[in-house]
Amino acid sequence: MSILDTVFELIDLRSFSNLWFWIALAVTWSTASHWVLGVPWDMAMRARRGLGAAAMADFEDMVRINTGRLLFVAEQSGTLLAGLTTFILSSLAILGFGYGNEFSQALFLLGFPLTGVGILSLRTAQRIRAEATRGEALIARLGRHRLAVQVIGMVSIFVTAMWGMYRNMAVGPFG
Repeated sequence: MSILDTVFELIDLRSFSNLWFWIALAVTWSTASHWVLGVPWDMAMRARRGLGAAAMADFEDMVRINTGRLLFVAEQSGTLLAGLTTFILSSLAILGFGYGNEFSQALFLLGFPLTGVGILSLRTAQRIRAEATRGEALIARLGRHRLAVQVIGMVSIFVTAMWGMYRNMAVGPFG
């Protein structure tokens, strides 16, 4: 057995029958729901519990910084990123579902819902800036955003699991 065979055995491209894909899927959605607009959710909980004015000030500063960063990137290169994202997702969809490439299907089923989370994050950041949201209202806004991300994640995991089971049972792990 050559080193290349060992590497390809370790990195199995049959994603839906590979444990590493499912671990990556779980970690991705866990991370997406914990880091709300780039701010850790435990920071919002500390600010909500009222563990001093510094906790709320730190939370508001983190949201302000990350909101500004997100909106700056969208304003400066939003069109380019939208085009690149569309190209990548379209390519993955065609390769995956048109040509039956399982690895492309897995990447599409991971990336497409995350694109929705990105758009939702941009919309939330715009609202926070426009309304100059602060304090409990800011925590509530981020809480609604987090809930929406969790719903998108649950639907994404469900659809991916159903497609993965179909792929493994109907098509077979080697087909």
